[in-house]
Amino acid sequence: MKKLTHFWEELNASFWFIPILILLGAIGAASGLIYLDNRYEFVPNGFARYLFPGSVDSARSILTITAGAMIGVAGTVFSITLVALTLASSQLGSRLLRNFMYDKLNQVVLGTYVSTFVYCLLILSAIKENESLHFVPVMSVFGALLAAVAGIILLIVFIHHISISIQSDKVISDISDAMSKSINRLFPEEIGHGEPRPSPDLEELKETFKYNIQVRCQKNGYLQSVDGDALMNMAKNNDWIIELKYRPGDFLVKGLMICLVHSHDECDEETAGKINNALIIGKVRTPLQDAEFSIHQLVEVAGRALSPGVNDPYTAIACIDNLTAVLCYLAKARFPSPFRYDQENRLRIIADNLSFRGMLNAAFNQIRQYGAGNPSVIIRLMEAMITIMRFASRKEHKKELAAHASMILRAAEKTFSEKRDLEDLKERFSQLSLIE
Repeated sequence: MKKLTHFWEELNASFWFIPILILLGAIGAASGLIYLDNRYEFVPNGFARYLFPGSVDSARSILTITAGAMIGVAGTVFSITLVALTLASSQLGSRLLRNFMYDKLNQVVLGTYVSTFVYCLLILSAIKENESLHFVPVMSVFGALLAAVAGIILLIVFIHHISISIQSDKVISDISDAMSKSINRLFPEEIGHGEPRPSPDLEELKETFKYNIQVRCQKNGYLQSVDGDALMNMAKNNDWIIELKYRPGDFLVKGLMICLVHSHDECDEETAGKINNALIIGKVRTPLQDAEFSIHQLVEVAGRALSPGVNDPYTAIACIDNLTAVLCYLAKARFPSPFRYDQENRLRIIADNLSFRGMLNAAFNQIRQYGAGNPSVIIRLMEAMITIMRFASRKEHKKELAAHASMILRAAEKTFSEKRDLEDLKERFSQLSLIE
């Protein structure tokens, strides 16, 4: 099931899937309308005579002009899309190209123009005029006219959409929305039954097994997804405990130990292959199970905005604000236990889980480092710590937030040249101790 979900995500991220579906729909529509025109002869009367073609020449002219215009506009749309991708990659980071590839409107627009071109060619080839046969597919040609009008409307919508989509505020907002959906889905993320319970005595439990078998990675790449159900079934059927050493988002090297299997019997190479098959490894990171993926995207945007060549603190502040919203949610969320049990309440999987500390570090460490000499960015970081602290309920979370606030203050003391800026930051730092 996880592999099917991963395959569907890859299809959604491709730029060709929806255009091909639209193209197949256009071929089907052309075949269906030609069949209807051939079976039911339609003779336009009254006002309909001005909308439907009445001769072979007029039908051919309409289809030829429409086909030429559509393939020309398709080339223009493709060029505009490439320019937008180039601008987004250079200004905001190459990792954001995946977000643009997900944009369904861009796919629909390109697919519509190419499909209309193919539709017109198919209808054009169906027109016959000779001594034995005279056939003008009236309804099919009218369908081409409707497609041409829809194409003009789509062009206007597309130009508006593409001009909005490359603006930094819109990009940050889209990443934030995707990140919120991902975080809501993954926390808590459970393999088996991960209800809160006392931590087991692992050393005593491991001693009950005869073998501790190292399973090694069979190829290089990023761990994109873990098929938890498959691992749970293998562990249950063979009476194992599988101790995972990595989590989605980590880079794996061929030959690296990816998990430790505590077993009563020896495991052969086939078993190691099955465990490897339950781990989906690819060339790039994906947001399917990688909770830090979207966070790193926002951090990259902030880092580029704070570079000397760009020097755009407002974009960085927008990234901090959106990261703050996500961390406020995580400050209240229950992180899943690393200990996963089967339905008989027997420990089967020990996962390598994310922690609040890790998410906090991923979100703010690099931004603090990049923006160390920028008072507006550092002050907003301190305000972010205050906001998240108001949502934190666990002592360990508050401790990590206080540690980050201290790092921010130390960075400011080393880099701020204006005394008043440092005083403003210290005033905000003092508010942390007042929050219970």
